[in-house]
Parts: sequence; C-alpha cells; structure tokens
Amino acid sequence: MTRDEIYNHLAQVYLGKRNKTEEKKKKQFNAAWLGINLVIAVIILASSFYGLTAFLTHRAESLHSHVIFALNNGPIRVRYDLNEPYPSVKTFSLTIPKIDLTRYEQLNFSIRGLEEGHPGVIKIVIRNAKQESAFYFIHNVDREWKKFSIPVKEFGSISDWSNLIDVSFVFEAWNTEKKKGAVLIDEVSFSS
Repeated sequence: MTRDEIYNHLAQVYLGKRNKTEEKKKKQFNAAWLGINLVIAVIILASSFYGLTAFLTHRAESLHSHVIFALNNGPIRVRYDLNEPYPSVKTFSLTIPKIDLTRYEQLNFSIRGLEEGHPGVIKIVIRNAKQESAFYFIHNVDREWKKFSIPVKEFGSISDWSNLIDVSFVFEAWNTEKKKGAVLIDEVSFSS
C-alpha cells in the first residue's frame, strides 16, 4: 500500500467512527427533541380543553344561577339639599315595570357620593301594588364606589313580590352626615 492509500484508509476509519458517533448523538438529540415537543403539545391541548370546558361550564352556570333584572342603564346623579327652607326628606324613585320578582333573591346597586357632599346613610324603600312597603338602611356612603347586595328577605314586610311598584333612595335630614350634596347610583338590579 502506498502512503496515500494508508492515509485514505485511516481517514475513512477515523471519519467513519466519527460519523457514527455524530449520527448516534444526532439521533439521541432528535429523539429528546421529539419527546419534549410531544410533552409540550399534550400540555397545550390539555390546558386548552380544560380552559374551554371550564369556560363553558362556568358560563352556563352563571346564566342559570345569576339571573339579573336591571332597572337602569348608566349612573344616575341625585342631588339633595335638606337644609332649611327645603323639605327634610328627599326621595328618588326608580319605577319597576310590571314583572314577577318572586324568583329574585337580592337587590343590587352601586353608589358613591360626590365632592359636593355625601350623605353617609341612605334609606332604601321598596313598595308593591298592595301599598306594602319595607325599608333598609345602608351606611358609609362616601366618595368611593360601594357595591351593595341586599337580600330581599331583609324587606320582610313585603308579602307580594309579584307586583312591585318602585325602589326609592331616601335622604333624611336627621340621618345624614352632610345635608347638601349629590350621589351617583348605578347598576340597580335584582338578581338570583
């Protein structure tokens, strides 16, 4: 054998071993990469499936258990002045359309006082067609939005919920912190 043939033979032997080692490492790398990709794909599919089913379940649940009957669309500004010579009581009423409210469990609304002044305490009054009325006092009405959910059982003297007339927000001079001011009332609704 010549010297060139020996070098070629040695190069093939050396390169062949090297190529086999590289191919083996490459196959291991590809197998590991494929395994990682499969795990990621399974995680993504599982979380997507879980998220979708949770969303659909929660949505159906919320539609069935939280039926809402809204009385207004947007905030209502109510000004009051209980100083002399004005009356010592200011009432703001929302008329309730003729609807059976027996299946509802809560009266909900959001309220906040304005910079001009805030009452601190407001009386909520509900009346029905039989002229029955019931009231509930809410406290701490200040310049921050507060959300109230009053259970209808708190309005115990109302016996007929099938024909309510109105919901009133009453400001009383003897029961307010500031006798002149304004409030915003929003999201007035009944819910179950």
